[in-house]
Amino acid sequence: MKRHLHLWTALAALVLALPAVAAEAFTSGPGWLEFPAGKGLGAGKHVVLLAGDEEYRSEESLPMLARILSERHGFKCTVLFSHDDGVINPNSGATLGKPEALDSADALVLGLRFRKWNEAALAKFDAAVKRGVPIVATRTSTHAFAGIPKDSAFVAYNWNNNGGFGRNVLGETWISHWGNHKSEATRTAVEPGAEKLAILNGVGQIFGDTDVYEAHPPADVQVLLRGLVLKGMNPEDPLSERAKQRSDKQEQGVNSPAMAVAWTREVTNAAGTKNRVLTTTMASASDLKDESLRRLLVNGVFWGLHLDVPAKADVTPLVEWKPSKYSFNMFHPGLKAEDFVGVLPPPVTAPPPAPKKKK
Repeated sequence: MKRHLHLWTALAALVLALPAVAAEAFTSGPGWLEFPAGKGLGAGKHVVLLAGDEEYRSEESLPMLARILSERHGFKCTVLFSHDDGVINPNSGATLGKPEALDSADALVLGLRFRKWNEAALAKFDAAVKRGVPIVATRTSTHAFAGIPKDSAFVAYNWNNNGGFGRNVLGETWISHWGNHKSEATRTAVEPGAEKLAILNGVGQIFGDTDVYEAHPPADVQVLLRGLVLKGMNPEDPLSERAKQRSDKQEQGVNSPAMAVAWTREVTNAAGTKNRVLTTTMASASDLKDESLRRLLVNGVFWGLHLDVPAKADVTPLVEWKPSKYSFNMFHPGLKAEDFVGVLPPPVTAPPPAPKKKK
């Protein structure tokens, strides 16, 4: 009897330790997902996460990060997606679910690429930026906007308009793949002098299976991490020894010096307020298998909001994390916002090549 009692006690303790995924733990609607504020240092702050890129699976990664920020650190979190009548479609670049959530945003986390929202959605985003909200920007957010009409009040956001939002706010726009795409992965090195910055609390060496982007952020940034181009796609692979021509036509070794892959910036916007910005050209869904990279993004939210950065923030995903490999048109078809709360279906895989016809 005592043995059975001990067993039930142990099982009860295990159940209590598991994260709650009750139906009331989130709300959702067409193209949006919201997690309520919990207990933690982030209580009282609203983080809006914008998922909208065709390649790097931000529709998977940002709900995962939102749950970490909400359930482990207390932030209220709203994820806004690109969608077609509520069905998540990263290729639907003109759409954004529930843009009114931006009206109360205290911080933004971006996973965007070549978006062209309507004037109302762009106005809400622009207003949030001009309020001075902090921004954590990932991967292709350096080229977040494209195709905004010339007669729009927000045409300056286009990536090819003098660098657009990326260069003028985040610190860089799209230039090129510096490592070979899908064949040369990235390992990080801390920038000398940045080792003791609070935003790097608990952040160790990061491995990502995306390649390094060419990036030349301005002198007013604090470089945090540089991206070492590897010869292959494994963490232990040696460094590439290739040389390459930069956008300014100068040639250098791809790792001499290595390109910046994460930096902070405090920049004055058009309204005269200041935005604290963390930008990383890493952070595909697959990159975010790396605990230290998840922690960097979470730390960036704390730092941006002038909150004390935890010594080692808990960034354990709330469900098994099985991200899809990055690629165009390889997103889960037919899913709605609420489907990204739990364990995702197996990643979509490319169809096998058609057999060659015999001559």
